[in-house]
Amino acid sequence: MKLKLKQIVVMTGLVCASSAYATDVEVLHYWTSGGEAKSAGQLKEIVKEAGYGWKDFAVAGGGGENAMTALKTRVISGNPPTAAQIKGPSIQEWGREGVLANIDEAAIAGKWDSVLPKVVADIMKYKGHYVAVPVNVHRVNWVWANPEVLKRAGVTAMPTTWDAFFAAADKIKKSGAIAIAHGGQPWQDATVFESVALGVGGADFYKKAFVKLDQRELTSPTMVKVFDTLGRVKTYIDKDAPGRDWNLATAMVINGKAGFQFMGDWAKGEFAAAGKIPGKDYLCAAAPGTEKSYTFNIDSFAMFAQKDADARKGQLALANAIMNPKFQAIFNLNKGSIPVRSGVSKNKFDDCALKSMDDMDSTSKNGGLVPSFAHGMAMPSATQGAVVDVIAKFMNSDMSSKDAVVALAKAAKTK
Repeated sequence: MKLKLKQIVVMTGLVCASSAYATDVEVLHYWTSGGEAKSAGQLKEIVKEAGYGWKDFAVAGGGGENAMTALKTRVISGNPPTAAQIKGPSIQEWGREGVLANIDEAAIAGKWDSVLPKVVADIMKYKGHYVAVPVNVHRVNWVWANPEVLKRAGVTAMPTTWDAFFAAADKIKKSGAIAIAHGGQPWQDATVFESVALGVGGADFYKKAFVKLDQRELTSPTMVKVFDTLGRVKTYIDKDAPGRDWNLATAMVINGKAGFQFMGDWAKGEFAAAGKIPGKDYLCAAAPGTEKSYTFNIDSFAMFAQKDADARKGQLALANAIMNPKFQAIFNLNKGSIPVRSGVSKNKFDDCALKSMDDMDSTSKNGGLVPSFAHGMAMPSATQGAVVDVIAKFMNSDMSSKDAVVALAKAAKTK
């Protein structure tokens, strides 16, 4: 039976009204702070422009632990999201479970092998096939500072050694401000620890201890010195730090309540969201002793196998959106990180980002480019969890450095 034109128009309108998009792309992520949420919003808009809806599955918790718990529940129930924010060795772990989707189609069309650094491309593949897409590169070993707080305390320059840092922290403490803004959460404790370890021991020590899990390095006098230094760092942290979210610690620096914060460059997204200008309202520098090193953290989305054909197409659209140079620029300008792919204009990036780009390039050549274990880039997840627990215990007790070293070496054997 033929339908009249008017009937066709009405029916078409009903279909459009009930389903504006081919399908929804469900994305699990933990970008919930100001700068991060703004960045996630940009990705959402690009996905919608491609004709797909966005079903937000945001799970708060800066280190991603809560998000991973939620993901495991969904996968075990046989209802995984389209994509989930996962990184490093965890991508390989999920690959071995046989639950990830092959997205080579998007990678070949976008020539990912030629626009991504090989070290990044390899992390995104499982058995030679792309199963994840990288979003950005974060430098973790940053220290941020409020120049006015430093000026009032008589600190004339960003400290480049631990001795200089402690001298500056003493002055800030004496001035009445908090020397180090910190959130007493295990992943934040580990973030500080790895910068201390890199600054005290150097890149070669770091790689042997936290990538190769070399027992000799883990039990060495250098590791004792790392914990001694961390023990001194924690004396400059205020008593209200336990449980504080990282972005609230960043706000303490922004608002002039604290002088320094050790945090990855996602902190810059918070400064930007507050309208602050680098070099004027805040300062950035490599953590003491780490000027020639770079701990990297790559945000990425692993794609989970989907039964529905439209969902699979939406998955490829999401992957293409993430690798879009336009999105790479917008996202990283908001989040504080740097683009993971080549071909993105540097024009709008600030001095901190440009320094990050230059330092990543130089450290990739001098051997100083190392994966952040605190942020899931270096160790199997079970090992990382055990190591982070030791660091958190040290930060929240009177545990001695020697006892911490023994516990750390034992934790590194966790499988």
